[in-house]
Amino acid sequence: SARAPALAMAVVVPRSFRLLDELEKGEKSDMSTGVSWGLAQGDDITLTGWNGTIFGPLSSPFENRIYGLVIECGPEYPDKPPRVQFRNKVNMTCVEPTGVVKETWDVFRNWTRDNTINTILTRLQLEMKQAANKKLAQPPEGTSYDDSR
Repeated sequence: SARAPALAMAVVVPRSFRLLDELEKGEKSDMSTGVSWGLAQGDDITLTGWNGTIFGPLSSPFENRIYGLVIECGPEYPDKPPRVQFRNKVNMTCVEPTGVVKETWDVFRNWTRDNTINTILTRLQLEMKQAANKKLAQPPEGTSYDDSR
């Protein structure tokens, strides 16, 4: 007896479930990848405000530097990318002079809901290894965007 093919059902995970999963993965992260993330405020029930950390990759101008980032997952996340801003001053082709990661960055331009906060941090760390960024002079270590206000 021939069976009708099973319909492929796409399950769309609600925003809160998705972000709780990302929070759990961030809490279990062992930093061996050089990136970490977590909620900025532990009691943020909207799961909107996040902090990220990137350890500068070896053999790059970013080596031995720790970069803090502010990540804002708006109500349309994960369908739309979050707003990401470096706290520490950085000179990269995908970052505005204010520290905001450009909306035109390829990860944001080609965003899919499969991308995560980990994807963003890992790809930014990879960007630090790119020739175009390796040749850029970096601001003095320890300077932050808050200092220039």
